[in-house]
Amino acid sequence: MPEQTGTALDIEELRSTIADILDVDASEVTDTADFREDLDVDSLLALEILVTLERKYGVKMEESNLQLMRSLKIVHELLAEKLGTA
Repeated sequence: MPEQTGTALDIEELRSTIADILDVDASEVTDTADFREDLDVDSLLALEILVTLERKYGVKMEESNLQLMRSLKIVHELLAEKLGTA
């Protein structure tokens, strides 16, 4: 098993980070809550989430990922893939 480098990807920390960006309670950011439908995330907020996660985790996310980033579970999977911890 490869040694994990960088920041470990904790889903609760990710939930908290996204809740902070959206200015909502972390309990509202459920694993499957749809960002657009359930949390009123517009394209500007989605971009803010993307940029914040890039900085926090030191990864480069393609803008095409914006369309995919619709729930915490999906964002977690994308980040895990980028960090090589999937």
